[in-house]
Amino acid sequence: MDNKRQIKISKFLSYVLRHRPESIGIELDSAGYAEVSQLLECAKDNGFQITLDELTKVVKESDKQRFALSDDGLNIRASYGHSIPLDLDYSPGVPPDLLYHGTAEKNLESIGKKGLATGNRQYVHLSTDPDTATSVGQRHGRPRVIVIQSGQMHSDGYRFFSATNKIWLTEYVPPEYLVFPAN
Repeated sequence: MDNKRQIKISKFLSYVLRHRPESIGIELDSAGYAEVSQLLECAKDNGFQITLDELTKVVKESDKQRFALSDDGLNIRASYGHSIPLDLDYSPGVPPDLLYHGTAEKNLESIGKKGLATGNRQYVHLSTDPDTATSVGQRHGRPRVIVIQSGQMHSDGYRFFSATNKIWLTEYVPPEYLVFPAN
């Protein structure tokens, strides 16, 4: 499978598993899982055929670990980024001292005043490295990376959840914990 096909499948899965499962006629359980067999069948019925091998490869090779298969491989879910309410059952954890958030330059002023809020998602997404944050930020314009003083936030009582080994989630980041890029 070429990279272009892999990206197309990843975008399809992100849309269906994070935002609109009903768009292809599937239902997610309370933890966000869909049956793999039902997902593949409904995708095919809606004109987007995916093989089990392709699905497995996208899950395993996603650089941001966007998807997870259940231990038995029969169910799949998006690891984070949902706009639909789910109980992802993440336990609070101790984040690294610094995390990163990628955004477009045009958003910096507003973020400086309001902080980072969830928007239409359940959580604010933060990366463990600036490169991942940059790739997120460039989707919407000139990328800028904001440094989050997550260790201090945690010490001050804010909760963090590890979604993957590269992505941390929190409910809100107040402006006082943000360090903006110099230029």
